[in-house]
Amino acid sequence: MAKITADHTVDITGQVCPMTFVVAKAAMEELALGQVLEVVMADGEPARNVPRSFKDDGHQVLRLEKRDDGHYSLFVKKTED
Repeated sequence: MAKITADHTVDITGQVCPMTFVVAKAAMEELALGQVLEVVMADGEPARNVPRSFKDDGHQVLRLEKRDDGHYSLFVKKTED
């Protein structure tokens, strides 16, 4: 599996829904088109809902992977303004 390099990383492990996506979306808004955001999140609701919300907003979800610390890293490419 090829390594994805993120242009920016945001950690939302301390957030609860709906703030998980609000914080992640705010971080995405700071990026230029084509840049990649890594979102570090907890298992459960964030890992299910945040990727879907980015897709619904028109961004490209590149990968969701489980980390050694039990959290997840979501890599999303900004494709819409």
